Amino acid sequence: MGRATFYEERNFQGRSYECSSDCPDMSSYMSRCQSCRVQSGCFMVYERPNYMGNQFFMRRGEYSDYQSMMGITDGIRSCRMIPMHRGNFRMRIYERENFGGQMHEMMDDCDSIQERYRMSDCQSCNVMDGHWLMYEQPHFRGRQMYMRPGEYRSFRDMGMGMGGMSGGMRFMSMRRITDMC
Repeated sequence: MGRATFYEERNFQGRSYECSSDCPDMSSYMSRCQSCRVQSGCFMVYERPNYMGNQFFMRRGEYSDYQSMMGITDGIRSCRMIPMHRGNFRMRIYERENFGGQMHEMMDDCDSIQERYRMSDCQSCNVMDGHWLMYEQPHFRGRQMYMRPGEYRSFRDMGMGMGGMSGGMRFMSMRRITDMC
């Protein structure tokens, strides 16, 4: 079970909200969120309500200032607790939308789909087992997106909504979210 405490101000100041599950809109608990302590588990935090906008992975630790650490200007507006998965990890990635083009099945981290599979793009996937983080750039850099088990036919149509997240988002590396959080 994960547990995190979110604070209105930087450096863990101001009103706080303790969370141990998904929260689609933090505005009912606090006017803004500028810092956080993750006591246990892993969370995905989002710039907008309802799990929209840029997202960031947070594991156990202290995050005293989102703006300087992650470039979040308006603070956190929603969060998801990531359940721990202890079994196998399995995901199929596809070069094109609707599971078209090249397909590769992955069971471990991939720091560059271009180097490993000679794929220049990944536009859809099917997560069969485990929870994954997908990154915009090779070597686990750039914007991220949390993928839980399910079919993702088009990353462009996922409504990520801001700063090019929809339409121009490409994924070039993937990492399993393991119990090492």
